[in-house]
Amino acid sequence: MGVCLSQKDREPFRFRASCLLYIAALGLPTGAILEGQEDVAKAIVEFKRTDPGITKFFATAYGYAVFPSVGKGAIGIGGAHGKGYVYQRGRLIGRSTLTQVTVGFQLGGQAYREVIFFKDERALDDFTRGNFAVSAQATAVALKAGASANLAYNGGVAIVTMAKGGLMYEASVGGQKFSYRAVAHR
Repeated sequence: MGVCLSQKDREPFRFRASCLLYIAALGLPTGAILEGQEDVAKAIVEFKRTDPGITKFFATAYGYAVFPSVGKGAIGIGGAHGKGYVYQRGRLIGRSTLTQVTVGFQLGGQAYREVIFFKDERALDDFTRGNFAVSAQATAVALKAGASANLAYNGGVAIVTMAKGGLMYEASVGGQKFSYRAVAHR
């Protein structure tokens, strides 16, 4: 059964369709980016709820990369992968992918969140060049109440993780590698 609309009733539909096409033509954030940023916002809320002291890092860092969900699994050899968003002074500037490979005694799987804070422009520039890696010797602070009191920049970078779930036994060595892709702003 079809629906007939008068000319007067069709105008709002044309207007909405025109707006959507215009937004798409401008290249403004679409569903995937908006959904990802919602995940980032939720992750930031969780970080701040768990340790309110982390708020000062979000406020004062030159930039930060947020990975709302990183999946990690291992049986002897392990790996982790997550997608995130990069911000400069609170403004979205790009997307990033985290990849990790580990070797050693390890078994299980888990999910966690990760934030990398960049103290200054130089540290953020190192990351956005796309050749940023975190060595096995780098230390990430596992966030719990009061943990931000011990958080410090090392080489212009501070890393915080927060478990989401799962169980992982590990005594392993590995590092994280990141890719970066700028988001166009018009």
